[in-house]
Amino acid sequence: MDTGQHKVLLMGPGGSGKTSMRSIIFANLVAKDTSKMITATVDVERSQIRFLGNLTLSLWDCGGQTKFLADYFGPQKENVFRNVAVLIFVFDVKSPNLEADFEDYCKIIELLTQYSPSAKIYVLVHKMDLIPKEQRDKVFEANRIRITQISLPLRVTCFQTSIWHDTLYRAWSTICASLVPHAELIQDHLEAFCENADVEEVVLFEKATFLDIAHSSKLTPEGTSPFRDIHRFEKISNIIKMFKLSCLKLRAQMETFHLHMSDFDAYIHEFTQSTYLMVVVSDQEVRTQTTLMNIIVARKHFEKLRAATT
Repeated sequence: MDTGQHKVLLMGPGGSGKTSMRSIIFANLVAKDTSKMITATVDVERSQIRFLGNLTLSLWDCGGQTKFLADYFGPQKENVFRNVAVLIFVFDVKSPNLEADFEDYCKIIELLTQYSPSAKIYVLVHKMDLIPKEQRDKVFEANRIRITQISLPLRVTCFQTSIWHDTLYRAWSTICASLVPHAELIQDHLEAFCENADVEEVVLFEKATFLDIAHSSKLTPEGTSPFRDIHRFEKISNIIKMFKLSCLKLRAQMETFHLHMSDFDAYIHEFTQSTYLMVVVSDQEVRTQTTLMNIIVARKHFEKLRAATT
């Protein structure tokens, strides 16, 4: 893996939930504890996050209060906005100052265009749990269209998120996966494993965060996935991470997880030093030991792949 650092700006108005989501994803905090354990960010909190072993995220969590924004847009602008790999901007969908938040976002895009025009931009329309369920898609789409227009000529990817939903894992999985070097090569090898082992699905998770890095599914004759739930990856991330946290409370480590259902078996197993692998098998004649042996053989191959791309 690439050993370079990737500068990630996490920005948005004060109280929008930036630090809470960062703590859930990277510090193993659960949603119900964020309100009593997290205080407002003062200026810029920088953290170095190891991801997939050798990849380092230099995460700049920028306080959103007006006095801090004045520094970001003024004397500190070059320091803040130069050499940015990824900008993550968080909108509070219920903010009473939404128009002012859009004005700040416009200024950020202008400075990003000037200092880091190749940066990837992700916008999270956050706290969507506060919007009635039947209105969420409509509210999100209206905001997405406006954000996309404001961001031109830069491209932006938008997500609707909440710390109470699995949507947070979908957004951060996409963001972090976009920084993984040799991602296409990893994808190719996962697809080969899926085909050679004759399994329905295989998913590669980052070990510490349990974010979905890459996945491959065996397609039906119609060319579609056999699994209907398009949000299954983020749901699995959330469920298994909660299970891991329960294990840690008992001073135990999760090595292997086997779920047996009437129509499939799912195996989650430690893979490389920095990943877990999930394998889904529907063929009832395929024995557990066969699947585990396939994972062990693939592990050696992926470790060689990691060493070759370092």
